[in-house]
Amino acid sequence: METIYVKLLDEGTSVWRPVSALKDSAGAYTIADSEKVPADEVWEFTPGQRVACQYQTFLGGETKLVACKKA
Repeated sequence: METIYVKLLDEGTSVWRPVSALKDSAGAYTIADSEKVPADEVWEFTPGQRVACQYQTFLGGETKLVACKKA
């Protein structure tokens, strides 16, 4: 398992949730089914979805792996 970041929708600003995901041989990630979406959050991608990821540099210079589209 690795940590990737999923964008939260309807927040008014960019907010990202760290989640556990499993990388497959094709380079895509499947968000762990064990992840729970809090009742007050809307995730761009949900537990069990297979996603493509890319690195993104955040404010402050940190680079993190973010989910960018369904795989």
